[in-house]
Amino acid sequence: MLLEALETARDLGRLNEVATVFVRHGLGDLVHRWGLAGLLRRAGRAVHIQAVERLEPVPLPVRLRRALEDLGPTYVKLGQLLAGRADLLPGEYTEELAKLQEEAREVPWDELRPQLVEDLGRAPEEVFASVTPQPLASASIAQVHRARLADGTEVVLKVRRPGIAQVIEADLRLFQRLAELAEHEMPELRTWRLRGLARHFARTIQSELDLRVEARYSERIATNLRDFKGVVVPRVHWSWTSERLLVQDYLEGESAAEWIRAGRPPGVDARRIAALGADVVLKMVFIDGLYHADPHAGNVLLLPGDSIGLLDFGMIGRLSDERRAEFLRLMAAIVERKEGDLVDLLLGWSTGGDVDTELFTHDCLAFIDRYHGLTLAELDATRLLADVAGLVRENHLSLPVDVSALLKAFITLDGLGRALDPQFDMASHVEPFARQAMRRQTSPLTLLRRNVSGLELLLRDLPRDVSRLLSSVRHGRFRLEFDIRRLEAFGHQLDRSANRVTVGLVTSALIVGTAISLTVPGGPRLLGLPVFATIGFVSSVVVGLGLLWSIWRAGKH
Repeated sequence: MLLEALETARDLGRLNEVATVFVRHGLGDLVHRWGLAGLLRRAGRAVHIQAVERLEPVPLPVRLRRALEDLGPTYVKLGQLLAGRADLLPGEYTEELAKLQEEAREVPWDELRPQLVEDLGRAPEEVFASVTPQPLASASIAQVHRARLADGTEVVLKVRRPGIAQVIEADLRLFQRLAELAEHEMPELRTWRLRGLARHFARTIQSELDLRVEARYSERIATNLRDFKGVVVPRVHWSWTSERLLVQDYLEGESAAEWIRAGRPPGVDARRIAALGADVVLKMVFIDGLYHADPHAGNVLLLPGDSIGLLDFGMIGRLSDERRAEFLRLMAAIVERKEGDLVDLLLGWSTGGDVDTELFTHDCLAFIDRYHGLTLAELDATRLLADVAGLVRENHLSLPVDVSALLKAFITLDGLGRALDPQFDMASHVEPFARQAMRRQTSPLTLLRRNVSGLELLLRDLPRDVSRLLSSVRHGRFRLEFDIRRLEAFGHQLDRSANRVTVGLVTSALIVGTAISLTVPGGPRLLGLPVFATIGFVSSVVVGLGLLWSIWRAGKH
């Protein structure tokens, strides 16, 4: 514990604040079990738990959400990440954490302007024909302002909040320490692999801090959707885009969130918008493998002609060809009742401790029975992934990060579709994209491309590998190793047998030597018996009994 205290000394103030907020919301037991109270006490700080407790009877998930809100933007984003981890948290927690909203104060223009001057190389008034000081939106990491280029193009400036990188970096260091403490102090949380979760969260939020990353993803998705009618992704203006500034085309429209809050006024074909949005995201997931991981109502603009604009590519999900193929295998295994495929796939996906394979197989059979009789067109991917997450959680395992991110995206998309169209049916949209992806995965061209790719890699590396092998042989560094466990065990048995034979021979020699010494006159005597002969005889008996005991024990095993 002293080592952790020394490592977190530079962030001690923030650590004390975290502990105090948790205690204030009735999570003092967590602070104690984490070891934070003792750590802070040794560092000269104190957490006053007894000063808190006039708490209203509020459920634990609600108290956790309120604590994360009080701790600020980094913790809100952590809560949003956990909201998508149904494989780790029960439903009441994920539902409550899904309510977390990024409510950030507006940064005055006078505070933003010096940073803009640094990034643009001159005053923003010299670069843009006009800039609106009043922000269009303000989030935890960045703030959006409207502007106009010299040629009259309407754009938006997404400006990173001054000083936010330092705050987030400090919080991320603290997350890593807290993850280490939690795994050490609370063994039941080790299945969560908290240190890995903290590293994944750090990578995610650090990529959000660099607005150039968002710009590149925006362009890649725009390219993937270029043939999709009715979808607009704002163009990036690279001349002025940097790590702390993103300049994109301004899209004239109302967000889906604003339209829903306004009472769903007429003039929008909500059913078409819901279907179009679902098809766009499913195309990104199943066909492209690169998708918008946070398709909530605030990130969808309703444009004229019942088109949609996609905004905010800070959170992006990626699925490899292999993972997409596995997900399709999952759906096929359920529809075709292949329980062996399902067990193998989920065990391959899952990380965590030892699992009772027999019990897990039984749970998988029950899981398949829940979907018995459904066709692919009737299979709800959102419900399916949620049930998979529950199945994995009940068996004390956890899902890979990309699978849990896909679950979160599907849940968000399903919620948006139902908010726009109460009759929205996700399954009817999944089926055609799943079938298209299946055809692509199993097409002769795809299989040939994979095999050719593997053969090409083999042929490319073969000359180098052969050269290294011959060099090792030439310089006497070549060594051939075998790892045959049964042969190793057989070697141990031979060793034990040889040892017993040796002990037996030594015992026989002692007996013979004792017998000879009995016939030799003279020498010291004890109770009329030669001393050396007596010692030899007693030693022979002890060694012989030890050998018999060893042989008897080996026979028992």
